[in-house]
Amino acid sequence: MRRARGFTLIELLIVVALIAVASSVVTLALRDPAATQLEREAVRLASLLESARAESRALGLPVTWLPRPSMQGGQRRDFSFEGLPARISPPTRWLQPDVHAEVVGATPARPGLQLGPEPWIGAQRIVLRLEGQQVVLATDGLGPFEIETAAAGEGAADGS
Repeated sequence: MRRARGFTLIELLIVVALIAVASSVVTLALRDPAATQLEREAVRLASLLESARAESRALGLPVTWLPRPSMQGGQRRDFSFEGLPARISPPTRWLQPDVHAEVVGATPARPGLQLGPEPWIGAQRIVLRLEGQQVVLATDGLGPFEIETAAAGEGAADGS
């Protein structure tokens, strides 16, 4: 007697189902490239703000961060640090050109973030947006700028 070789239909269906489940888990685990890029921009901006804040306190100069796109000397500027001496020239462009920033609660009289020279600068928030994604950077005024969690960031982005 010969014994049949091969897989049964049930065995094949189980393997296909396992592959489908594994591929759906991997797909859900992959991050959106825009969200990854936006998080990278937020971490970079937080470090730039903290650096400018430290310079402001060390030099005793008021420094303001403004998220205003402009052209200066033929170079595109996406944001600027006003009040820093000319010898200190932090980056003024986003890594991704489509990033937009908004200072929550900004007014024409106070359009940007005040970074010093006082140690306590007051609570401030920035909303960064890229391709439908958004990240909120915030400080309580004494601690460093940090990325807020998604649940807290949603309420902060609309001003509530």
